[in-house]
Amino acid sequence: MKTLKKKRQTRRAPSAPKLGPRFVRAFTFAAEKHKGQMRKASTIPYITHLMGVASLVLEAGGDEDLAIGALLHDVVEDCGGATMLKEVRRRFGKRVAKVVDGCTDADTYPKPPWRERKEQYIRHLKSADADTKLVSAADKLNNVRSILSDYRVIGESVWSRFNGGRDGTLWYYRALLDVFLRHKRNRITRDLELAVNDLESLAGGAPISNG
Repeated sequence: MKTLKKKRQTRRAPSAPKLGPRFVRAFTFAAEKHKGQMRKASTIPYITHLMGVASLVLEAGGDEDLAIGALLHDVVEDCGGATMLKEVRRRFGKRVAKVVDGCTDADTYPKPPWRERKEQYIRHLKSADADTKLVSAADKLNNVRSILSDYRVIGESVWSRFNGGRDGTLWYYRALLDVFLRHKRNRITRDLELAVNDLESLAGGAPISNG
């Protein structure tokens, strides 16, 4: 009697995103536009944040367009406003420009008041597409991890770096997380939830007031 051997079902590993000359051009573009900019209250070049966000996006399965969007997600807000968005669209295409625009909470200077700007961005994010949400969540995860790292070194003084202070900053990241968690969870949103919980725990709890 012959025994039947079950065929093993093999899962194909996800194909690696192809990063070509466009990605290299985007990195160079971001490095040039953000040249001389530093992370808040530090001497760390701002490009490290953009690299970190792009890394998170790629690790979560994002493709080249989304990785480029991650590298450029702050270029409109910090380096030229609406005119810069047109340049991004011309150089890197409509999909990248849509992600960059979707990650921008202000394209004018001076920027609107902090609270008003953040509330408006949260409302915008609720109807944003999946591409924008992925890059935005990666951006926020990288930010929260940086705050956590600094908090463990300098404690409460970390809040002086932020326009919203302790309560405003905690409110903002919790509100963003709530928006991201309304949709299917992924690697980034799961890690963001852990990071926000850790930050609130270190800070002694959720914000006292949302007002």
